[in-house]
Amino acid sequence: MRRHPADALLLAAMRGFHAFDRRERGASAFDPERVRRILVVSSTAIGDTLLSTPAIRAARERYPKAAIAALFNAKTLDLFGNNPDVDEVVPYHGGYRHFFRAVLALRRHRFDVAFILHGNEPQATPIAYLAGVPFIFKWPNTSENRFLLSNDGPVRTWDDFPHAVDQRLAVTALAKCDPKRRPMILPIAEEGREATDRLLREEGVEDAELLVGFQCGASTLSRMWFPDRFADLGRRLVKGRDRVRILFTGSPAEREYCGSIARRIGERTIVAADRLPLAALPSLLARLRVLVTGDTGTMHMAVAVRTPVVGLFAVSDPSRSGPYYDLDRHVIIKKPRTCVDCVSKRCTYQKCMEAIEVEEVFHAVMRILARTAPGTTSGAS
Repeated sequence: MRRHPADALLLAAMRGFHAFDRRERGASAFDPERVRRILVVSSTAIGDTLLSTPAIRAARERYPKAAIAALFNAKTLDLFGNNPDVDEVVPYHGGYRHFFRAVLALRRHRFDVAFILHGNEPQATPIAYLAGVPFIFKWPNTSENRFLLSNDGPVRTWDDFPHAVDQRLAVTALAKCDPKRRPMILPIAEEGREATDRLLREEGVEDAELLVGFQCGASTLSRMWFPDRFADLGRRLVKGRDRVRILFTGSPAEREYCGSIARRIGERTIVAADRLPLAALPSLLARLRVLVTGDTGTMHMAVAVRTPVVGLFAVSDPSRSGPYYDLDRHVIIKKPRTCVDCVSKRCTYQKCMEAIEVEEVFHAVMRILARTAPGTTSGAS
């Protein structure tokens, strides 16, 4: 990864400030009885922030009277701004954009402790430190900014945690929170519910119809299944099944991509990408009988609203980034990586995704439809 020219300057500044910092900041000096104000940092993508919500709930349960502020990605506020465990949200614009504005906004809170649940370095830890937070907890603690953390040792990596949610819960456990497993929190906004109802009415969707969601896009090419296979799957699902309709979720940038696949399916398709505000996506996902998706934030949102998913995995590991609970509701199709060494997110050709066949995805969808919609059969066609 290319370093920003400001990275070295920021690191040098942090080392200078730290050299003159005489505060007791080690984990052994942390006193839970003195916690009045908490900062939680989860400033990356939608799925990452959703995976942080169990840890935020853990902090709220341990410190019920504390004021909790969250540094969330500005692009996700429509989804997470109404989190019931957060008292205030400070928007984060990423990288060095508005870096010092975020620091100044946080300094006025005079936080007692910060939990960096998921944030891009080298900015995340320095933001908390410059905000004046005395105790900063973060796992993994492998970045160059480790010396700013209250838990600067021993070193733990991503491989030391079974699932991404477990990693975040372990961060709050450093401040005496209970690391027990909890569900993700994703409230369904009333305005989102109303927007979803309008869209489905416009498309003439009836209560008896079975909506099968396709999330065809992903944050990286390596997590995407092929458009021709989505199209083949869609044709098979609607053939001879008048109650089945295919609904495409996606970002505004994915609308034409989804539309091209929908046109190849032909009938009984709905392209919802770019037709609803982000706040409506939880409500829309809750209306689906099943969602077919790669390793995406949309997948985690579906899990949060208890919609079954058929998850398609190859490069990523579902035990770490797949559904975290209700595992009996979901079907995960995992294929091995085919390249050594795997370049993961930098992959430009989805070789290992080729191993996921339309036939097995079709039968996985039909199994879920059969158990969620009485009278639906799983016969092949």
